[in-house]
Amino acid sequence: MAISARRVFRNSVLASLMLLAACSESFRNHGYVPSDEELQQIAVGVDTRDSVRTTLGAPSSGGLLEGGDYYYVRSRVRHYAWQEPEVIERQVVAVSFSSSGTVANVERFDLSNGQVVPLSRRVTTTTVSNKSFIRQLLAGIGRINPSSFLQ
Repeated sequence: MAISARRVFRNSVLASLMLLAACSESFRNHGYVPSDEELQQIAVGVDTRDSVRTTLGAPSSGGLLEGGDYYYVRSRVRHYAWQEPEVIERQVVAVSFSSSGTVANVERFDLSNGQVVPLSRRVTTTTVSNKSFIRQLLAGIGRINPSSFLQ
């Protein structure tokens, strides 16, 4: 009897410790943002894309078009137990370039500057069903109106 009582006590202590560990918050950092000292090394109107890449490193993302702006993004996310992860810090450094390829502006944004951007899905509905091309072609033969060709 004494051995099973010890085992029950030990298992209950282990279960309690595991529950406590599961409820502790954890943080995950994503991305990279250059420091203010690194940004001070960038001269507006002088530095080019290549010199910015050399000084600050490769950007997290760039503009959509060839020769677009550079964006450095860093996020800190808090995970706590069963709750949904929460972004507690986000910084974005945007380096924009002029048409001549030199730095036009360097800006830093954080969550206070952020805006919620509604995303819209541009999905075209179709009447095409899971039929083969030939079957769809033959199904449309009966719908042809010859008088539409005579006009």
